[in-house]
Amino acid sequence: MSLFWRIFSLNAAGLVVAAALLLGPVSVSTPVLPAEALVVVAGLALLLVANALVLRLGLAPLHRLGRAMAAADLLRPGARAVVAGPAEAAELITTYNTMLDRLQSERAAGAARALSAQERERHRIARELHDEVGQTLTAVLLQLKRVADRVPAELREDVGQAQEATRAGLDEIRRIARRLRPGVLEELGLVSALRSLAAEFTTHGLTVRHHVPAEAPPLTEESELVLYRVAQEGLTNTARHAGADRAEITLHALSYGVELVVRDNGKGVGDCPEGAGIRGMRERALLVGAELAVGPGPDGGTEIRLRVPAGAAGGR
Repeated sequence: MSLFWRIFSLNAAGLVVAAALLLGPVSVSTPVLPAEALVVVAGLALLLVANALVLRLGLAPLHRLGRAMAAADLLRPGARAVVAGPAEAAELITTYNTMLDRLQSERAAGAARALSAQERERHRIARELHDEVGQTLTAVLLQLKRVADRVPAELREDVGQAQEATRAGLDEIRRIARRLRPGVLEELGLVSALRSLAAEFTTHGLTVRHHVPAEAPPLTEESELVLYRVAQEGLTNTARHAGADRAEITLHALSYGVELVVRDNGKGVGDCPEGAGIRGMRERALLVGAELAVGPGPDGGTEIRLRVPAGAAGGR
């Protein structure tokens, strides 16, 4: 029954009873006797309680809908308001859920286009860094080597420092290019890419271990790229913000897909709001219908868990 007919029926029943009492043998004395006043007050109280109960039950689904709308997050799909209550409330909740489905679908499509354009721009910048800036620095390094053989002895130390600075800049350019365009992922596959990523982030203050099988389950190129980028972003956050000295990457197959776990022993996420890095990981996960969970690890620190469903897997 709709909320309108519930309230109307209750009010109509109260008015019909009141009219029947007025037209019937029941009368009210003048002055009003205490017993008669008690009966009138009790009837009025009963009518008010019934009205409040009907309104409470009828408006409860709208309150739940309001809480669901306040907590809605397009980056966390699947949460929907429960369809219940009177016809008007149920129709409103159903419409809201349909709108949320459409918004998430449109957001996922838009994010896919944006991230695809971003990857193309990454490849272009990496190619220009490698082909133009890298080659220029290589030529400068060779020229400095020739100059170092002919300069006076008192200037050789300065030329050597210039060589070291140029060599360090060239290494940094190559490192940036590798992060922008994971050539090892395209050429050798996901397993080699994750192992290379662990070695790249292993520095004097951070040790990254990997538990990656010899062969990864068959995945699409989009799924492999999402797995690699999530692992890369997770290790970047660990190196920059976590204050950790140990981290690990784990990849294993599940009955319903593939799971990637990036875990460290740092200070954890705490109550800090999610930054652009985690939001970017969530958007990438949406592209392949994956589930991303970010929270504390079993032994402290931060744990990033990405589950790619079997529907996103397939032959390359």
